[in-house]
Amino acid sequence: MIELTHDPIDYTQLTERVRSDQAGAVVLFLGTVREMTGSRQTLALDYDAYPEMALAQMQRLVEDIQQRWPVTGVAISHRLGHLELGDISVAAAVSSPHRAQAFEAGRFLIDELKVRVPIWKKENWADGSTEWVHPGVPSTAPAEQE
Repeated sequence: MIELTHDPIDYTQLTERVRSDQAGAVVLFLGTVREMTGSRQTLALDYDAYPEMALAQMQRLVEDIQQRWPVTGVAISHRLGHLELGDISVAAAVSSPHRAQAFEAGRFLIDELKVRVPIWKKENWADGSTEWVHPGVPSTAPAEQE
């Protein structure tokens, strides 16, 4: 399951979509809107995408994961629109027979999602400025190790 949505993400439903009697592990990643990016204060984020291309890239990413790991399920939901502090912007769930594989596939999934998928993020800073961050390009705000 892959989706782009303007609605709040139901991460419980997303997790249930990948659960299976064949899977001994389910890993769920939630990306949330944080207040501080390095030393800059964020008030909100806005996400935009080219939906057809984003969904196609998300599907390719799922296929890559299925080829690299013995996963039993993969699900991704990314939110679009205006998000406030604490809102969930992305949820990614992976299930597999063993936890090491689920963790590896889950990390690959979210790391590659940020690089490959054309979803753009606009940082709305507390000083009144804004900055669009493009996929695979880090923000100019000083950032800590993610």
